Amino acid sequence: MKKIRSKNQSNSEEPMPSSGGMAMRGVTRPMAESQIKNAKQDKKEQQNGHHKMDREQRMMMMNMHHKQTLWVYWMLVILGVWMVLSPVTFGYGKATVDPSGGREVWLSLQDRVTAMKWSDIISGLLLIFVGWRTLTPNRPVSLWVCCFIGIWLNAAPLIFWAPNAASYINGTLVGVLVISLTVLVPGMPNMISYMKMGSEVPQGWSYNPSSWPQRWIMIVTGFAGWMVSRYLGAFQLGYIDHLWDPFFGQSSRQVLNSDMSHSWPVSDGAFGAFAYTFEFLMGWMGSPSRWRTMPWMVTFFGILVIPLGLVHIFLVISQPVVVGTWCTLCLLAAAIMLPMIPLEVDEVIAMGQHMKQAKQRGESMWKVFWKGGEPAEHNKDDRSPELMDLPQHSWKVFKASIWGMSFPWTLTLSTILGIFLMFAPAAFGVSIETTTADIFHLGGALIVVVSVVSMGEVVRRGRYFNVLIGLAVAILPWFMEMYSAELNICGAIAGLIIAVFAFPRGPIKESYGLWDQYIG
Repeated sequence: MKKIRSKNQSNSEEPMPSSGGMAMRGVTRPMAESQIKNAKQDKKEQQNGHHKMDREQRMMMMNMHHKQTLWVYWMLVILGVWMVLSPVTFGYGKATVDPSGGREVWLSLQDRVTAMKWSDIISGLLLIFVGWRTLTPNRPVSLWVCCFIGIWLNAAPLIFWAPNAASYINGTLVGVLVISLTVLVPGMPNMISYMKMGSEVPQGWSYNPSSWPQRWIMIVTGFAGWMVSRYLGAFQLGYIDHLWDPFFGQSSRQVLNSDMSHSWPVSDGAFGAFAYTFEFLMGWMGSPSRWRTMPWMVTFFGILVIPLGLVHIFLVISQPVVVGTWCTLCLLAAAIMLPMIPLEVDEVIAMGQHMKQAKQRGESMWKVFWKGGEPAEHNKDDRSPELMDLPQHSWKVFKASIWGMSFPWTLTLSTILGIFLMFAPAAFGVSIETTTADIFHLGGALIVVVSVVSMGEVVRRGRYFNVLIGLAVAILPWFMEMYSAELNICGAIAGLIIAVFAFPRGPIKESYGLWDQYIG
């Protein structure tokens, strides 16, 4: 990804005193080939220690970068004007709807309309004021304030139960634009002032977990989850009356309007869209060495994907137990989230290794967490293919995007058996409302989750959870009321096979530095 790196990596995090590099971040005009070559050469010289930028040089780079991205800050002001005028332009009090399923919310309809109007007007006025301040260089606080206004614009329609589709889509899309224009297009505010050159591949690792091919697949899955969750949220918020479900029909309505769903203070579908929005955007943030340069961002991204992702998946797989039925699009959203967990955990571990090495060198952990710290070594990522090769060499780029995952036949077969167990009660005519069916539904889904997550080589030890789950599926149904001997026999055979298959580790194709000792 040499060309992408020269524009994105260098520009957002690793300063180069040249006409190329960081100062080009966010520039939309075509860049001459000679400029790109010069940027690459300057980067090589910096890595060899030939360029050690002092404070004055960094300030010059920031000013140059600010001039070339000035259109970004004017756009913040323009978007502020847009938000101020939106309530009177789109008529937030027209074509209003109530949430689906007769759900009661904490605001009356009139209060929802008023709250959304004033939220957008105040947010717009703040954007105009703070956006105007960003026209002056070296004002990172103002840029971060704009970023948090963008976050609020995404959250307000969720909190205030936006009364019509226009207010929802306007707030969420403008919010995404504001976030993108503050921390994505121009890069992290003032990062030029402290960023240090260093390694692209973690010490002792065979690949770079923050490379663009590795992040490309996270961006795609995050966007897919965003679209699915937004559709579910649109139904719960009342913007659409229909709900497409090719397998369970009206059962999806039952799930989305269940007591489990209504226990949330906000639409759980719209909240999923809110979370996926940031997973999608954070996939773009930082350079291919962000595991080293932005530990804070990798940490927050990891929290969104791993623990919150697991909670989301568990809520979906518990639907047949709590609600008594399935929802196809809910399962799809969970299926999109599931592979994101093993794909992201390696980047979190690489960041953790960097933090540990920095602590051993006596650096301040607080400073390293927010500013990256000193690199352990200097190297280049010569293995990752260029993302621009995706149209011509799709398979090559895709293989690079799943480095860190391998697919042992034991875990693959366990995944298939888990899916079988999830739907076995229906196949054998056992009611979904029985305890036996609950064991199969929940046990099978958990087996799928454990098997897929354990395909991530850095968390391969997690496969041992399948021993307990497999034995539970094999044994527990025999202590319940007998509905189908054939179902119990199939469950026992499948459960025992899954338990046995949890012991072989399977192949480990990559190296993980300090983490190698924990892969077993």
